[in-house]
Amino acid sequence: MSRALPSGLAEELAAWRAAGLERRLERGAGVDFTSNDYLGLRRDPRLAEAAAEAARRFGVGAGAARLLDGATPAHEEAERVAAEWLDAEAALLLPSGYQANLAVLCALLGEGDALFSDALNHASIVDGARLTRAARVVVPHRDLDALDAALAEHEAARRRIVVVEEVYSMDGDRADLAALCELCARRDAWLVVDRAHAAGLYELAPEVRDHERLLAQVVTGGKALGVAGAFVAGPREVVHWVVQRGRAFVFTTAPPPPVAAALAAAIRIVRAEPERAARAHALAERLRAQLRAGGLTVGGEAPIVPVVLGDTARAMQVAEAVRAAGYAVRGVRPPTVPEGAARLRLVVHADHAETEVDGLADAVVAAVSSREPAPRSVLGAPRPPAPARAEAEPDARPAGPESATEPVLVVGTDTGVGKTVVSALLLRALARAGHAPAYLKPVQTGDDDDAATVRALAGLDDDAVPPALVALPLAASVDQAADDAGVVVRVGEVAARVRERLAAWPERTVVVEGAGGLRVPFGPGEEQADLFAALGGRVVVVARSGLGTLNHTLLTLEALTTRGLSATDVFLVGPRHAANEATLRRIHPDLRWWPVPSWKGGATAARLEAWLDEHPLATVLAEETAAPEPGLPDAAPTSPEAPPGRRSAPTPR
Repeated sequence: MSRALPSGLAEELAAWRAAGLERRLERGAGVDFTSNDYLGLRRDPRLAEAAAEAARRFGVGAGAARLLDGATPAHEEAERVAAEWLDAEAALLLPSGYQANLAVLCALLGEGDALFSDALNHASIVDGARLTRAARVVVPHRDLDALDAALAEHEAARRRIVVVEEVYSMDGDRADLAALCELCARRDAWLVVDRAHAAGLYELAPEVRDHERLLAQVVTGGKALGVAGAFVAGPREVVHWVVQRGRAFVFTTAPPPPVAAALAAAIRIVRAEPERAARAHALAERLRAQLRAGGLTVGGEAPIVPVVLGDTARAMQVAEAVRAAGYAVRGVRPPTVPEGAARLRLVVHADHAETEVDGLADAVVAAVSSREPAPRSVLGAPRPPAPARAEAEPDARPAGPESATEPVLVVGTDTGVGKTVVSALLLRALARAGHAPAYLKPVQTGDDDDAATVRALAGLDDDAVPPALVALPLAASVDQAADDAGVVVRVGEVAARVRERLAAWPERTVVVEGAGGLRVPFGPGEEQADLFAALGGRVVVVARSGLGTLNHTLLTLEALTTRGLSATDVFLVGPRHAANEATLRRIHPDLRWWPVPSWKGGATAARLEAWLDEHPLATVLAEETAAPEPGLPDAAPTSPEAPPGRRSAPTPR
């Protein structure tokens, strides 16, 4: 049904579209080089757990504005942690950075005052300035002389406030805050700094942080902190005045308690793990260097890397070509940036791999030079023409860091057979056997979060169960899910990332859970079996117990053998089927066979512990670990599930 529209609206929309300025709500696909998740925290399980606990304790929503009983202990704790982090007397939490800028500017300025705003300040500062009713002076970008002259020209103003961003979101350059503080002191002005794109990446220098003319900081929670919301931080009296007069604070519902709790958790992580910021900076410099080597002019000094192309249509075409190569990037055009300054805005995250950064650089250079970019994998490696598949050498592995342990590889005979539950069982058994266990999911397809399930069932700390290395939205085989997302998953790059993770866990025994069955396709001419062959290690097979399992299980075991891999244990999940078990034991008497029920209502940590009390899995793992020399065969223990005298490779240490 067509609707009548206000006069001229349809024509204005058509003109906007014709100018190439129409925006659309689209999900990103490929490696994320667009979002402001600089430190890679937004999917950190520690933040999710903090938010979940706050939701259970205080509710999902605040229910009211802070001054109308919308405050909870979660809000107060977030403000306390933020103030301590920012070395400020007080901090106030608001729902967004936009509202924080409106609140602080409208509280501090009014008629008779003057506000001095950098020409590239964010729209929230521009709109806040308009609402203050103060005289507004726009100063050329980072021009201290022009600012000095403007301050001198407005000496009669009652209160003069300079507003800048520490890092400018589209150019990635930084304000000279020390010089601004000194200028404000000389001209009797005050400085408000929007640190949206700086907090978590840079610390304020002492001469800025302690300067008497630094009036307030605005720090958003949806960028480096990976959550949402924003803080206004500064002297106690300033923050208290924002509570009194900041309309964007007074007249809005408080941020949800889970957001406040997640912010507090994120700040603690940022303070405890400064290496995240260092890696983001290093990777950004790597990207700049490679783009410059490709003949491009790039700017910025933060993890924001702008590639200015000028023409709007050209920028959007280049962005589309880079997306087609497997990287989620966006073209930025007017009015977000000035006319003639359309660009790619590339954002580097601490959790990017070097191969991903290298692949992005190649794709951008190719797109700008109008060459056909080589298709890239989701991890950034080149995709060569599909070769005729050859059997992998058992110890042929991609170059990369070596780990001190070989992983325990968990593969199913099919999808949905119970690999995740068995992985959690193995982790609990390894812990009982004296190991420091950890879990890794190389590729996750669909909406499930196997890492979160394992974390709950195995009772491990968050740092021992990170998110999947590659997550693809479609619930399908890896190749189909990758194709749906517009990317390619390459075995060599996934294996390299797994081995990087193993190298970072030298004291841990790592359970690596595959995605579906052994022969699930990955990239062209590759399958999951190739990943397992590249990684090496002991293999645990998970199969169904009922009808149909014989063929699937025997074919899986045969496929392992042909690739130089061997299983040590097979878990049969579901109602126990005595005849199937007997047949499988007869054909493979060298393996251990473990029956695992499909518990009504699902597996729980308590049920896994009870299973381990009844079955000697932990004992078997402990005795295998006691082998005198790693890599030499040793006598396996006798158990109800394995015949006496069976020999196996020792469990990785």
